[in-house]
Amino acid sequence: MATAPVLKTLRDSADLRHLRQIIAGLDEGVILVDPDQSILWANDAALGMHGVDAVVQLGGTVDDYRQRFQLRYRNNHKVAGDDYPIERVVSGEAFSEVVVEVAVAGEDEPRWTHQVRSLVLTDDNDEPECLVMIIQDVSAQFEAEDRFQQSFNANPAPAIICRLADLRYVKVNQGFLDMTGHTQDAVLGETLYAIDVLANAEKRDLAKERLCQGRTIPQMEADLTLPDGSTKLVIVAGQPIDMGNEPCMLLTFADLEPRRKAETALRQSEERFTRTFAWAPVALAIGTLDGNRLCDVNETFTDLTGFSADEIIGRPLSEVGLWETPGLDDAIDAEIRAGRSIRDREVRIRTKAGDVLDGIVSAEQIELAGETCVLWAMRDISVRKASERELVRAIEAVMQDTSWLSRSIMEKLARIRTPQAEPPGVGLDELTPRERDVLALICRGLDDKSISRTLDVSGNTVRNHVAQNLFEDRRQSPQRRRGLGARARLRRRVGDDFARSRHPTAGDCIMTTPKPKGTKADGIEPADAASKGRARQAKGSVQEAIGKIIGNPVVEQQGSRETAAGARQARAEHPATPPSIRTTRTKRVRRQL
Repeated sequence: MATAPVLKTLRDSADLRHLRQIIAGLDEGVILVDPDQSILWANDAALGMHGVDAVVQLGGTVDDYRQRFQLRYRNNHKVAGDDYPIERVVSGEAFSEVVVEVAVAGEDEPRWTHQVRSLVLTDDNDEPECLVMIIQDVSAQFEAEDRFQQSFNANPAPAIICRLADLRYVKVNQGFLDMTGHTQDAVLGETLYAIDVLANAEKRDLAKERLCQGRTIPQMEADLTLPDGSTKLVIVAGQPIDMGNEPCMLLTFADLEPRRKAETALRQSEERFTRTFAWAPVALAIGTLDGNRLCDVNETFTDLTGFSADEIIGRPLSEVGLWETPGLDDAIDAEIRAGRSIRDREVRIRTKAGDVLDGIVSAEQIELAGETCVLWAMRDISVRKASERELVRAIEAVMQDTSWLSRSIMEKLARIRTPQAEPPGVGLDELTPRERDVLALICRGLDDKSISRTLDVSGNTVRNHVAQNLFEDRRQSPQRRRGLGARARLRRRVGDDFARSRHPTAGDCIMTTPKPKGTKADGIEPADAASKGRARQAKGSVQEAIGKIIGNPVVEQQGSRETAAGARQARAEHPATPPSIRTTRTKRVRRQL
């Protein structure tokens, strides 16, 4: 009861008036509260921080203030009634730098962020005479911090913030956690000594010195130790910043591990290419696209050409004179510049000693160290070409002896020079037993009716086997059937040995030398007109094969005409061959095989 007159005296005294005059012009908001929880006065700054124009709008008492304004902490937790700063001021509690967010009653989002501290004015007896709540509007500061926090967390670049006062980590973004594998709880609050991101830095001493001085840390490479004990190559840099009025160091990182892996893979690839290039059994060379100037050759190339690496590297192919064929340099260069690859082109290669080799060359554009180059590959085929020439001479010798070869051998000789894929067709293993029976009777020259009577099946069944199974390509069926019929008639007239030699099966290729005309041997009569035609046809077939092998169209055409003429002459007369003669010929063929 003794304090009531004192409060009344303060409210009406000149001291309060003087106090209001002193605090009226302060930037900080000041609210004077009487110990009886009534709000005495507030300066303009305090009114502006609450969005009101008069003290009465703040509320006449502390309870009115609590009903008109809702407070919550920065962590979104609401402030309880007894924890309101103005309540704590009335209770005489001394506090400082309490940060709360202030919202008008009925609104969900806060308008201001206040930092509040208390002050108690006492009388001569050291009793509370007036209570003061001092408010500072820190909305702009915390809005800036919120924006920084959002950009810091959203930044994909790994970053971490270290407080310089105690070298503890106070913030870490998701990029750093993803890069290192740490968790946020394991990083925040830890010291730089526990998680030393500068331990394996390229300039560690400089980085530690700049960190202690609070100065910028320049970019440098570092091996960052991960929780599992492995390391990751990064670039680290530091920038001093202030956060919450405390000096800190912002450390940012760039992950170089993908680049290191790419460099390692590139280096290994180049090493593999170098080893393959050096030890390849094929002559290899690398040249520039402009002028075909050689940059590197392998050992096989030097062995093939006779030039050493020092003699040929740096010189264009046209200057070296590798190609024996005139004008080949320009033709190959034009194709390469047009972007076309060269595959197995036959050329004549001149060595350093002046020898000329038969070879094949391939060339293709490749990328080396960011530049377009040409990879050359050469092979010596002189041995193969010599074998082909020996084969041609052997065939010519056989022709001079009026020998003849089967058609299949002729085709095989032709494919020596121009290999071709085997034409698709149905093999004997793919035929059913009934289809094999039909095919055997066709080869004997029987027609559809005879085949149906022999196999005791209908004529439609025979025709279906022939049309759908044996001769699937209907456009060629009549021709193939006529060929088989002709072969059957040929067997009946001149014997099975000749039919096998003209249309051989596996292992039936034969070559015979006829006796001079007018003589007898093994019971065979002198050659008649049909035999002459067959010999002429065989000779023409060999000549046609030689033309294909040597690539001479004139010789090939002459052989083709000779083959056709011999075939016409052989068809002009078909004398029957007695069974005894066929038997004798068959025995002789078996002895030769």
